[in-house]
Amino acid sequence: MVRYFLPGFLFVLFVISACQFSPDENTATGNQSETVVQEPQWAYGIVVDSLDVKEGIVKNNEFLSDILLRHGVSYDIIDYLARHTRDTFDVRRIKSGNRYAVMCKRDSIATPVYFAYEISPITYVLYALNDTISASIGRKSIDVVNDTLEGVIESSLWNSLVAKGADPNLANELSEIYAWTIDFFGLQKGDVYKAIYTKQYVEGQYIGLGRVEATLMLHGGDSLYAFYFIQNEKGDYFDEKGASLQRAFLKAPLRFTRISSHFSNSRLHPVLKIRRPHHGVDYAAAEGTPVYSVGDGTIVKRAYQKLGGGNYLTIRHNGTYSTTYMHLKGYAKGIAVGKHVRQGELIGYVGRTGLATGAHLDFRFYRNGKAVDPLKVESPPSLPIDAAYRASFDSLVGVYKTRLAF
Repeated sequence: MVRYFLPGFLFVLFVISACQFSPDENTATGNQSETVVQEPQWAYGIVVDSLDVKEGIVKNNEFLSDILLRHGVSYDIIDYLARHTRDTFDVRRIKSGNRYAVMCKRDSIATPVYFAYEISPITYVLYALNDTISASIGRKSIDVVNDTLEGVIESSLWNSLVAKGADPNLANELSEIYAWTIDFFGLQKGDVYKAIYTKQYVEGQYIGLGRVEATLMLHGGDSLYAFYFIQNEKGDYFDEKGASLQRAFLKAPLRFTRISSHFSNSRLHPVLKIRRPHHGVDYAAAEGTPVYSVGDGTIVKRAYQKLGGGNYLTIRHNGTYSTTYMHLKGYAKGIAVGKHVRQGELIGYVGRTGLATGAHLDFRFYRNGKAVDPLKVESPPSLPIDAAYRASFDSLVGVYKTRLAF
């Protein structure tokens, strides 16, 4: 038995050794997986691995023809491009300071094959300069970053944001969100704010604010929440109970100024030096500051009052309410009696016409023809959260209220 066992054992040992020294599938696959695959390089929606990309900034008084001629594009091609791609983008709209890129072949004369012009940090127009000249509009990819900011107001919301190194345009966003519920001209020292919002970046560069998702203002002893929510394919801001923040009337017809005189039945007139009723609110603002309609309505009067309100407008909003805007420097384009205006629409500019010592807006609010204090008008809200969306909204509020806690 011994003489038969030894040869069999040697045969098995031989097979094992052969397997150990033979390349197998796993080894071959392993070598292949180590191969580095180069990712294609993209710019303006095209692969530019085989092209040289020459970037620049449009100079003052520089035209498309100046740029393309400098890179060897013939005038005939430039003329054809300008005339036949006008429906996509009119080259006369090219602005100094905007970026552009010329993409050239890597040949002896660096033949231009594409030209890209950045209309904005996000949008660009790409021209194909080869056999078939064409133009197309493209958009760069936007990266969205979440951020949270809180602070205490010392002088103004704008100054507070600047002091924190934040984008001051967040003040504009918050003023528009709360335009129906907070008079931003009445913000007080010690008021507190906190906002959860997004910031937008393109190719690593900050380009602006995204959207405010949720915010809280502690003002006048009240906690005023705002949550962005989409229902029935329309996004809007709601308070924590699901009531829309949007109202029939804005809290003020101006943005970022101060109140210089309140509603009164006996105010010392700054010009006449006598006491008489002042049934409006005076907003001090620089001459030329835009004035907006506080609600939808129809212009029923546009006139001049030499010994009173100067240039003024009256808007009838419905059978109950009307508003008047006085001492205007001038009117927005198209503003005339009979014109229908929308809430927040530009109607004129702050001035000092009529009896006025300085630039300001005298804003008046009437209910059934009787003057009422604009700062005390309670405006009815728009539609609340629909019952079908209530559970989703309450869940969102729960998450954001936790994050908004100080």
